[in-house]
Amino acid sequence: MSKKTQSFYIAVSLLIVTVMGFLFKYYTGFAHKWFNDYGAAVFYEIFWCLFAFLFFRSPKAMIQIPLWVFIITCILEFLQLWHPPLLEQLRCYFNRQIIAWYNLCLVGFSSLCDRLYSRLVVAAAITKKKLCK
Repeated sequence: MSKKTQSFYIAVSLLIVTVMGFLFKYYTGFAHKWFNDYGAAVFYEIFWCLFAFLFFRSPKAMIQIPLWVFIITCILEFLQLWHPPLLEQLRCYFNRQIIAWYNLCLVGFSSLCDRLYSRLVVAAAITKKKLCK
């Protein structure tokens, strides 16, 4: 598959994931608390994996990108659980809420979803390429 075709699929996926993330973040229906806090977080993780995939497209990167997004997001989650004065001042400035430990499970689930999603997009593109020959 050409880089141009890959870029198109990634851009469309980024657009869909961004819209879905905002829809989940501002959803007001049944179970809105879960959708606002956790459902949107899944799309946040997928967004960063797709964004990184724009720049690194090798098959090896498809394995490493979700892993690195998972690691970086876990570090950010741990920083939110840590309360040194400097971080407390930054939290007040950005008005962030403290994240619970169970968010790490959500981060792992999100990275796994992105891994499966990126494989699905690549597999669909390869199948389309074979059908067009």
